[in-house]
Order: sequence, then structure tokens, then C-alpha cells
Amino acid sequence: MKATQRDYAQAARKAGKSLRICFFCGADEAGATAAAKKLIAGLDDPGERQELTGQELRSDPVRLVDEARSTSLFGDSRHIFVRASGEEALEAIKTYCDLADRGEAEGAWPIFIVATSATDKSRSAKLLIKRADALVAVFYPPDLRSVTADVRAMADAAGMRLNGNLAERIAHAAGLDVRLAQSEVDKLALYLDASPQSPKQASNDDFDMIGASTEEDGFMPLVNAALGGEVRKLPHELRRLREVSLNPVGVALALERRAAQLARLSANLRPGDDMQSFLKSQGVFFREHREVGDQLQRWSGGKLERLVPRLADLHRSLLANSQTAELILSQELAQIARYAAARR
Repeated sequence: MKATQRDYAQAARKAGKSLRICFFCGADEAGATAAAKKLIAGLDDPGERQELTGQELRSDPVRLVDEARSTSLFGDSRHIFVRASGEEALEAIKTYCDLADRGEAEGAWPIFIVATSATDKSRSAKLLIKRADALVAVFYPPDLRSVTADVRAMADAAGMRLNGNLAERIAHAAGLDVRLAQSEVDKLALYLDASPQSPKQASNDDFDMIGASTEEDGFMPLVNAALGGEVRKLPHELRRLREVSLNPVGVALALERRAAQLARLSANLRPGDDMQSFLKSQGVFFREHREVGDQLQRWSGGKLERLVPRLADLHRSLLANSQTAELILSQELAQIARYAAARR
């Protein structure tokens, strides 16, 4: 089956217990990951999580099948979660499909694969789309309107009513990342002691009190310095990274989201378009017009296609090397900034 971010949950419910493998792809890695976690949470008994990387499966394709058929350490249920890039899991998926077609995957644990920079046109997706036991869900870059709607739904579920433009403010503060938005909503609900049984009204003042990240004190100045080729400004931003203890993985996620946004905008931009009018028509926040417009002129479609998987590799490297994450991030940002500056 094939679905999008809007109907993947309905498709999963329709498939029921026959669904054994889910493949989440597309430019919105944050949305894909959140969707995978939502489906996992909806399992009757998720049990133990076995996490694998695409690199592990590329070097040992049989491991996916072995893990899906193995017994949990404590004899309980389990599920398999894979974070891959592109076609890293292709051979592992082929091995699983061959096994299932021979009737030897009965009772295998459910598999959830988040494939950054893969699409529904990838070979991995095509292997699964026509299968009754598989779901391929495509996640497109979010826009402010859709994430604002998601924030309102999150608030409703948490027992909160949001005043005025607060939902939009939370969406923007989270950089259109639904995972970060959910975290902000959870913090706000905890601060207000809100619940579905005891609903509370939330205001902008309440949001200020929980210390939500903003554009000025968060990740975006660092992201803009790198993607905008501001090599003189970057050292200052890297010092701020250390001084305020910004999360390197959070910075990488913000970079991925901006690169995905640029890819979407680049695909829609036509020769002769007025940049300000174009950005407004695409729903880009007005305070970001200068930075986004400049970055669009620096990063063409072909360059973006190489940048997106590189950022995904950076993300995985940061997760695997937490002790040196800050150094790895700083080196990569410097390379990106130098490359962007050369394209002035």
C-alpha cells in the first residue's frame, strides 16, 4: 500500500494485523519519524525495540530477517526500528520479501524503516508498494499551515485550548518539526497541569514562561550562517553553540529541515519569478524571506540533492559519536559555509 502523511494512519488501520513492514520516506524526516513512532505506539504490545541502521543492513542484509524472527531477551514481544538513508536497506528488504513470499515470515516481528532521502520512486519503495503486508508512506516538507493544524490537534489531545496565534507560534518556534512541536506542547501542558479530564486555556504568556526556543536564541542563526556562506559570522555562532550548549543533533535536524524546504521551493521556482512574491505565495514566514531567498540562489537543485543525504549522514554520525558530536558538527558546518560562500 502507498499513503501520505495525511492518510498513513488510516491505511495502517485498514491493513490491521496483516501489516508487517512499514517504509517511511520523503523529504520530511521529522514527520516520517513521528509517524513511525505513532504506529509503534498503536501496536497491541510494542514490546522491546531493536534498533538498526541502514549501514548495518547494507553490510549484513540478512540481519533484518534474523532480528525480525528472533526472540526478545526476556521472551516478550518486540519490534524492529531501522533508520536508513536512501537505498541502504534495499538488499535487506529484498531478503525479507523473499522469505515472506516463501511463507517463512509468519510470526515475524513488525518492522519500521525510516529512509531519509528515499522517495516512493526508490527501488525499496517499489518492492513494497504492491505488497499486502507492507505500507509505504511518503512525507513531504511541512508548511506552516499544516504544522499549525498539527499543533492544535496535539493541544486538543493534551487538554489545552490555544489563544490567538499561539499554535502558529509554537509551530514556528519548533522550526516546523512536529517532534519538537510535540515536545513544546507537552511542556506547556505540564506547566498548566492540563489534561483531557481537566482542560486549560494556554496563552502566549504561558508559552513565554516555559522558555520555548525562539528563532533568535535557537538553531536558525547557526543554520543561516552555514547555508548562507557567512564564513566570517560562523565562528561567532560556533562559540554560541558551545556557550549556550545547543544540542548538535538539534542543529543537524534544523539543517535538514531547511535543506528540505529549499528543495521544495527550488522545484517550484520559475525563471523570472519575483523572489519576495514567490516566497510569500509559498507560505515562507516573512521574517525568513531574506535568508531563504539568499540560500535559494546559492543552492541549485543538483547541489541540494547532494546536500540532503550529506546532512542525513551527519545526523547519523552525531548520534553514533555523542562525545565528539560538537566537533564533528563544527567541521561540517565550516565546510558547508565555505562551499556556499564560493557560490556568491
